[in-house]
Amino acid sequence: MIAPGFAGLEEQLWLWLFAMIRPGAALFAAPVTGAKLVPVQLRLIVSLAIGIAAIGGGQIKMPADGLMSISGFVLILGELLIGLAIGFAVQIGYAAAFVAGETISNAMGLGFASMSDPQTGQSTPVIGQFLSIIATLILLAMDGHLILASTIVRSYEFLPPGSGLMSADAAFRLANFGGSLFVAGLAIAFPMGSALILVQIIMGLLARSAPSMNLFAVGLPATLTLGLVMLAMASPLMIDGIAQSLSQSLQFSDDLARGG
Repeated sequence: MIAPGFAGLEEQLWLWLFAMIRPGAALFAAPVTGAKLVPVQLRLIVSLAIGIAAIGGGQIKMPADGLMSISGFVLILGELLIGLAIGFAVQIGYAAAFVAGETISNAMGLGFASMSDPQTGQSTPVIGQFLSIIATLILLAMDGHLILASTIVRSYEFLPPGSGLMSADAAFRLANFGGSLFVAGLAIAFPMGSALILVQIIMGLLARSAPSMNLFAVGLPATLTLGLVMLAMASPLMIDGIAQSLSQSLQFSDDLARGG
C-alpha cells in the first residue's frame, strides 16, 4: 500500500521522464553540450531542469495507456524529432567552421596534419580544430547555450506535446538550411582561400619558368609560412563569419521551435 503522501509520485516521475525527452534530444544534437566529453549525467540533469521549467507553465496530457503504448510511442517520437531538429539546426551553423578548416588546411598543404577532436572523437585537420575552438568560444560568449535553452522552453508553447510529428515543410526547410553549411564554410574560408590560390598560381608560374627547381622543397614551406601569416591577418574576418553563421543557426532553430 502506498502512503498517502506518495500517492502521485509515480505519475510525477513519469511526467518528469517525459519532460526530459525533448531537451535531451536537443542537447544531444547541439554543439558543445552534445560533445563526447560532456558527461551523460550532466546532460540528464540539465534536460530535467529545462523540461521541468517548460512543462511548469502548461498542462501536459499523458496517454491514457501510459508511455509504454502505441500512443505513447508516437508521442515520444514526436518529442524526439522536435528536439533533434532544434539542436541540429544549431549544429549546422557550428559545423561551418569545420568546413572552412578543411578548405584552408587543404589549400595550405596541412591536410595530412590532424588531431583528435574532443567534440566528435574523430581526427580533424589542425586548422579545423582551431576554428572549432573559436566557434565554441563565440557560441558561449553570445550566450548561445542560454538561447538554446530558451528556444526549447518556447517550443512547448508553439509545439505542445501531442501536436504531432514535425511537418514535412519544416523538415524540407531544415534540409535546405543544411545545404547552406557548405556556403557558410566557403564564405568563412574565402579570405584565406583566395590568397592561397594566388600563392599556388605564383608557385605554378615559378615551376614553369624554372623546371629544375624542386617545387615541393620550396613551395610547401613558403605556402605554410604565408598561410600562417595570412591566418593571423584574416582571423578577425573569419571570426565575424563564424559569428554570423552561429547567429543564423540560432535564429533558424527558434523558427523551428515556433513551428515555422
